[in-house]
Amino acid sequence: MATPAGQTPAGKPADWRPQMVALDIDGTLLAWVDDEADVYETIRPEVYDAVHRARAAGAHIVLASGRSPHGMTRIADMLDLPDDDERLWIVASNGAVIFRYPPMDVVHEETFDASSAVAAVLEHHPNALVAVEERGVGGYRVSREFPFGELSGAQIVTDVHEIIGDPVSRVIIRDPEATADDFVELAARLGLHGTDYVVGWTAWMDLSPVGVSKASGLQHVCDELGVAARDVLAIGDGRNDIEMLAWAGRGVAMGQAVEEVRAAADAVTETVNDNGAATEINRWFPDASGTPARDGSDGR
Repeated sequence: MATPAGQTPAGKPADWRPQMVALDIDGTLLAWVDDEADVYETIRPEVYDAVHRARAAGAHIVLASGRSPHGMTRIADMLDLPDDDERLWIVASNGAVIFRYPPMDVVHEETFDASSAVAAVLEHHPNALVAVEERGVGGYRVSREFPFGELSGAQIVTDVHEIIGDPVSRVIIRDPEATADDFVELAARLGLHGTDYVVGWTAWMDLSPVGVSKASGLQHVCDELGVAARDVLAIGDGRNDIEMLAWAGRGVAMGQAVEEVRAAADAVTETVNDNGAATEINRWFPDASGTPARDGSDGR
């Protein structure tokens, strides 16, 4: 199909270019490498270069993740994004915590009473693990230790009633003996009134205040920077990216995303292992040759 006059192949005005690029971390920026010695996560050079090209062109780069603030600063450092020109905006804990970096300076935080929602889930999954970030310490209070590598920072074993005794910004519930589909079905059945939730790739559920998501966090950043949502390019792969992809002027799902995430997006790029984030960013911020990356990102 021919591109309408005055529009890009992505259906945007011919002069449209993102003023902000909002990036999920796990499954979008980070790829897993499995070599003979170790398994580790990395940001591939193609993605690193694309992010810096967008930043050099004047776009605001914002990291948006379900990770805790402590778990996100290391990614910012891997990207070499902190510099003398502008401190980075970061949306953490699925939108509940917004901070500048470096140094870490929390500028907005949403909290809620999670006790009834946690109790409802534990009634059906009594062996599930519960965690709340211990912000400022760089770790978590946990009902029991999580599987290795699933949480960043120290894990402080604490009675679950104490964990959720005070208002919190985010609660993690994890059942290694269940599936993601089990949690999706349970959350829909319970309703979890007064609480928003998102289910990850496994039986991992994030509970958050009602109305709080990556989209609400990014809107806060947009208001601070004077950027309209229509001028935001957002890229992500998880169920916690659905609101962000629907909110952004252009929301792009990674190629490995499940169908409900793909359906919320304007387009689907390649997988994280094929540098899909770089493919999409390079569409709007071409490399030195002036040629965008290979274009295969508009099919669902």
